[in-house]
Amino acid sequence: MTNVILKTYNAAKIDFVNNLESGTKIKFTNRYGYSVKYSTNNICVGEFTADMFDSENPDKFHINVIIRGVFEFKSDVEKEKLHVESFKELFPFAKSIVATVTTAAGVPPVMLPPFDIESQNIYRFGNN
Repeated sequence: MTNVILKTYNAAKIDFVNNLESGTKIKFTNRYGYSVKYSTNNICVGEFTADMFDSENPDKFHINVIIRGVFEFKSDVEKEKLHVESFKELFPFAKSIVATVTTAAGVPPVMLPPFDIESQNIYRFGNN
């Protein structure tokens, strides 16, 4: 049984710039961020930020998105585990939004590369 349930999500921000000449090769740089804010009644809000840009021409090609998800969670689960599980629930929606926006803009879809949050040095809760 899952520890988090995604109740709803939205694209809080989408910023897309494509001023490159047709046929220009793009060398992508990706940056991700994820935070979770907890409130009462076992509800939390996860915020995923993705910034992808051409490392050689960041002012000419970039996409920045902020995707927020509202989650219901079990109260007896560690926050670190909720952080990881909520990220895994929200990431596919962010990936879809980025691909859809870039495709609708007439460029090949930009696909967010997979991201293993469990291998990252994220904030750890507890007495360390």
